Amino acid sequence: MKSGLLILAIGILMFACKWDAQKYNSPKMIVCTTTIVGDIVKNIVGNRYEIKTLMGAGVDPHIYEAKPSDVRAMGEANVIILSGLHLEGKMSDLFLRLKDEKNIISFSDGMNVTKLIRLNAHSFDPHVWFDVDLWGKGMLHCKNSLQKIYPKDAVFFEKNYQKMKLKFQLLKQEITKKINTIPRSKRVLVTSHDAFHYFGKAYGIDVKALQGVSTVTEPGLRNVSNLVDFLVEKKIPAVFIESSVSSKSIKAVLEACLKRGHQLKIGGTLYSDALGGSGSNANTYLKMIRQNVQTFTNSMN
Repeated sequence: MKSGLLILAIGILMFACKWDAQKYNSPKMIVCTTTIVGDIVKNIVGNRYEIKTLMGAGVDPHIYEAKPSDVRAMGEANVIILSGLHLEGKMSDLFLRLKDEKNIISFSDGMNVTKLIRLNAHSFDPHVWFDVDLWGKGMLHCKNSLQKIYPKDAVFFEKNYQKMKLKFQLLKQEITKKINTIPRSKRVLVTSHDAFHYFGKAYGIDVKALQGVSTVTEPGLRNVSNLVDFLVEKKIPAVFIESSVSSKSIKAVLEACLKRGHQLKIGGTLYSDALGGSGSNANTYLKMIRQNVQTFTNSMN
């Protein structure tokens, strides 16, 4: 019932936007879905454009549902930019309805499909930003698309992109150097849900999690039992909680390991599907990646 009412409300709002598009459309307004996307876009377009990010710090995009204010913002915007690969799953229908009226850019469209982690015949792991090279391809696609939409600012976008590209290259070198300080036998990252497989693939880390790539469903008893078996057998010293996911399940794992005589600790909080708040030292993409790497290396060395 609630779902039906929401769809009806969205339909009414979208009809209103379409009915008087000239009145509500803002040529220089760009809507971004997540904080991770929003930060990159801000670096490319600077202060010349109005950026609105729908999901705030610490918000889980897998379960996020558009609010009426979000629908209105997308109706007013000229450009909508998303991460893609169904990360924003509950908003997918909304993007489909808007695609003929708005410029919609998906970071994932700029990535080589052979580099993506396939989940099944129809879907891929959406947490692509943890591979700096892949996210850089997404940034390039975003920049190229914005240049076509706003050709007068193409040179400005290119200049800003080149600055970010260099920062990405330096970030990758920094990550590799720090991860190499961890003995190979200890390069195991255990978290609440499967958000870090791109990170693991890129930097040689074994990644384990309680849940799959989405947090829509709760982990089952078998998930907990299998993970506990792994942790006890391998004598893994630490697991990590995530800023946008409940820590309840991870704490259950700690208790189960303790009952089996294995002292397991929480190594810290990692930022997975969203940036941190203003005082978190993880409120930009570059800071978030660095903070995660630092937290991981501190606990596993």
